[in-house]
Amino acid sequence: MGENVATTTEAPPAGADRSTDDVAPGRGRLVLTRLRASRGVLAGATIVLLLFLLAFLGPYLTHWTYTDVDYSALREPPSGDHWFGTGGLGQDVYAQTLRGLQKSLIIGLLVALLSTVLAGLVGACAGYFGGWTDRVLIFFVDLMLVFPGFLIITIVSPRLKDAGWLAFVILLAAFNWMITARVVRSMTISLKEREFVRAAQFMGVRPLRIIVRHILPNAASYLIVDATIAVGSAVMSETALSYFGFGVKAPDVSLGTLIADGTEAAPTYPWMFYFAAGLLVLFVLAVNLVGDGLRDALDPTADAARRPRRPSVLMTRLRRKGLA
Repeated sequence: MGENVATTTEAPPAGADRSTDDVAPGRGRLVLTRLRASRGVLAGATIVLLLFLLAFLGPYLTHWTYTDVDYSALREPPSGDHWFGTGGLGQDVYAQTLRGLQKSLIIGLLVALLSTVLAGLVGACAGYFGGWTDRVLIFFVDLMLVFPGFLIITIVSPRLKDAGWLAFVILLAAFNWMITARVVRSMTISLKEREFVRAAQFMGVRPLRIIVRHILPNAASYLIVDATIAVGSAVMSETALSYFGFGVKAPDVSLGTLIADGTEAAPTYPWMFYFAAGLLVLFVLAVNLVGDGLRDALDPTADAARRPRRPSVLMTRLRRKGLA
């Protein structure tokens, strides 16, 4: 009996085939498996991709531009010539809506990128260096949290109208990173005690290099999810500010300006309002679906892709011989 056990427990030859189920999947493979299994992520990503294609390729499907005016068609409903109808001055609503979608998407992406990078650097530096550096940075973060961002943007934005919409992007990003920085700081305080960070310190690696090469990559899961959700939040903020006249300025348009222009006409000329509003709601919902799916996929404790494991080859052989 003992000899049989010893025989069955010998390691298989080096060239023997091994089932892929016996090998634990890597982190990237697990994340991809969870993403593929999430219907919300697939639906949200598909909608976002289609909206980007519509925004940047759709204008080439018509000869109208967002600045064109058709004086012979004032507030006409959708037709073969004007697919989304026309506005009060004869503007093509289709061309204007896609131009507004372009502007809102670009602003949302840039704001999310800038705010995430700023939050990651400030939070990682505060948590890693500690001491007076931590106190100064966190005091600045708390100070920024006290400031009413919406009110400050409404005051400063009209004075920067000559600087273009990029100045508006910087203003939005400046008040959209503080909470994320605090979370990254907490993560960094935990990460800097890990063995790989200690080893890099003993090897004489510079602190900023440790932050960029070791701290931030290990906080990337949270930053990716936060940046994804921040895109939808930035688009909503831009829309709200543009709605009240503090965002994108004429002759350019955004979803916010189109919604503001079409609000009063919504009961009688719904195409002037509902196309822009519908695209805004659709994009924000799709981005939130992607963000929720990424959060579950990148969470090491999530069980979205948990599946029963097959017994190992050794246990199968032992069971067949009645030894397990």
